[in-house]
Amino acid sequence: MRQVAADLAARCEGQVNRLARELTQRRFAAIPEYADLPADMRDVEIAATARHAIRRFLRLAEGAPADEDDLRLFRERAAQRAEEGMPLANLLASYYIGAEVVWDALVAEARPDELAALPMLARLQLRGTNRVVVAVTEAYQAERAAILDERREAVREVARALLAGEPARATADRFGIPLADAYLVLHLRFAGTGAATGAGAATGAAAGVAGAGIAERRVLRRIRAGLEGFGEGTPLLLRDERGVHVLLPSAAAERLPELERLLTGAGTAAGPVIAGAARSEGTADVPDASRRAARIAGIAEAAGRPAGVYELGDVLLDYHLTGPGDSGPAVAAVLDPLGARPELLDTLRAFLDADMDRRRAAAALAVHPNTVDNRLARIARLTGADPRTTRGVLLCAAALTLRSRGRDRDRRA
Repeated sequence: MRQVAADLAARCEGQVNRLARELTQRRFAAIPEYADLPADMRDVEIAATARHAIRRFLRLAEGAPADEDDLRLFRERAAQRAEEGMPLANLLASYYIGAEVVWDALVAEARPDELAALPMLARLQLRGTNRVVVAVTEAYQAERAAILDERREAVREVARALLAGEPARATADRFGIPLADAYLVLHLRFAGTGAATGAGAATGAAAGVAGAGIAERRVLRRIRAGLEGFGEGTPLLLRDERGVHVLLPSAAAERLPELERLLTGAGTAAGPVIAGAARSEGTADVPDASRRAARIAGIAEAAGRPAGVYELGDVLLDYHLTGPGDSGPAVAAVLDPLGARPELLDTLRAFLDADMDRRRAAAALAVHPNTVDNRLARIARLTGADPRTTRGVLLCAAALTLRSRGRDRDRRA
């Protein structure tokens, strides 16, 4: 029976060119994307691979030994298709179509006394097709993994350069990574991932740190995957000794609630995700925005804030009081909404001068205490800083002082 199968395969070998053309036609009908390939690839390279595949199977059926070198061309083509971005499903479908073409040829060529050999040829074809598909899949996935690793490293390098204030254009252009005109810069902190503490907890501490690291990496993978489809442009993510940095095109700032849901939803495995956010004016000030974002995240975490995305305005007083820097104009601007309402500014000053005694403030302004209450409520609505609360009083007082200093400097100038 083996010789009968070999003779049947040998007669089909003379049809290789015709079978390759038929395979091409069926492939184009089943997978329309093939028709869009360059002509030299479609008519020369892929046709040659089809002839090689058909001839290889027929010769195996004739009794030729199988070896790993038989698969070399298939592996090379798989790597090329991966580099070109062809979907793996389309690539594998072409091999199954080829197996179908060969089987149809064998059935059509078989004489009545050779029909009993077809099951043997079917088994041989199944095993051969599986061997090729496994080799093609492995080569394709290895190439895609290498491409993905290279691109991720390029993304990290571009992020590293932007965060350091260094040129990033050459690397970005080489890997097709578009640079935004400006960025929303995030600094991520994972609360609640500290190691175990206490007497006899050394082993537990080491395990806790390792477990936290694994959980954090898992969360970062989810965040990276979620950000891939978040708006236009390429999200840039970098984890270094300072923490986790994310750079998104500035338009992402218009979608902060959605971004917050993405980040907080990803963070449960490694503890709550607290993100500090700062907007750059261009690419040159990305380092400054990164420093602001890191400081905002640290303040929010230290204050026990829940998971979320925090901007300067959310922690403005703490930011201004906990260190030198760039928050003075932002603090002074808290009262900008009152610029056209001098009676509200007068009421705020009188309320603070009266040590938050509404009756004394009302007397100084010659109005009813209820009028003071109404004006304070209106100040809270317009500015977001409620002067009837401790934090609001501190912020309003700082804003008044900074505005007064600004006017003094303007007069001296």
